[in-house]
Amino acid sequence: MDVLRPALININGRIYRRNIIKEEHYEEEEEEDVSYIGPPESEDFADDETCDINYIEQTDKGYRCAIDVPSVLYKYIIGKKGETRRRLEFDTKTSINIPKQGVEGQIVITGSHKAAVSSAVTRVEVLVESFRKKQPFTHFLSFPLNDPKIQEGFLSFKDKVLQQCSQDHGVEGSIFQNPAKLHLTIGTLALLNDTEVRKACEHLQECQNFIRDITEGNPLSLEVTGIEYMNDDPAMVDVLYAKVNVKDRSDKLQIIADRLVEHFVSAGLMVREWDRVKLHGTVMNTVFRKNSTVEDMGGPGRQTMNEREAFDARNILKKFGAYCFGEEHQLLMSFNRAEHILRSWMNMEAAWEVFSVAV
Repeated sequence: MDVLRPALININGRIYRRNIIKEEHYEEEEEEDVSYIGPPESEDFADDETCDINYIEQTDKGYRCAIDVPSVLYKYIIGKKGETRRRLEFDTKTSINIPKQGVEGQIVITGSHKAAVSSAVTRVEVLVESFRKKQPFTHFLSFPLNDPKIQEGFLSFKDKVLQQCSQDHGVEGSIFQNPAKLHLTIGTLALLNDTEVRKACEHLQECQNFIRDITEGNPLSLEVTGIEYMNDDPAMVDVLYAKVNVKDRSDKLQIIADRLVEHFVSAGLMVREWDRVKLHGTVMNTVFRKNSTVEDMGGPGRQTMNEREAFDARNILKKFGAYCFGEEHQLLMSFNRAEHILRSWMNMEAAWEVFSVAV
């Protein structure tokens, strides 16, 4: 870490410097060694270090604060053999009660002084925020592109590619998207428990007002034409996608996508990766590739991100660069099925919509 430009973390509107965190990696069943290293505290805690004290309640024995933390993050507060929790408790003169691993609940911090409890809460939140960013994505927002005409165009594209380019390295049927799951991804999220999923649903409902204003209540007609690749070398491609635009050439879809990301980033449910959302619909992805050897051994038959075998897309781009998948896809924004809005990204071949978008 550059001591002159330390990493900063925004928690509830306050900016904190991220101190060095010691990490060691262990197997899944072992406890991770995650130690918090911070400056020792005196009993007189600085007033400007305290967090929002409104939710710290006074009790007969002192002060108490309960904070919501997903159970998958408990181990980062505990540390190997409880080292991190003991250090936090010693530095802040507080007691930190953490539910059992796998049991959703609140972390309860108690102490004799309000400032001490506040300091402990801040440090726990810094740890949680740091390690939350390292969690794998569990959900994503997307518009479905599975209109029958788009599906028909995609299946025709697949057949032609396999007929004309199957001799190219890595090109085979299993790396094509499922036509029923064609989608336009808006952004990815790491929602770590049911509470966070419900929160995401609520925020999604809030977005319908500005979407209605942008579309003026009318459906968007899209055209899905042309293909492009994600990386810099067309001979070593992992993702090939179709380009998606509004037929009237307006930027309404781009504005909606960018506003959605902005909303979820502000809510702390998404991390901004780019200034603008890249409007694309994946048609080929090497993460879908089936490994026959794994299947024969009774495994899942899917490659992991580290095992991906790229494919040569040069001929595909040359022959199908301007391919038209369809031009009659009508998108009408709808949020009347909130319970079905968020879908899990546990199966990497899936392309479910987080949006409830009616065609």
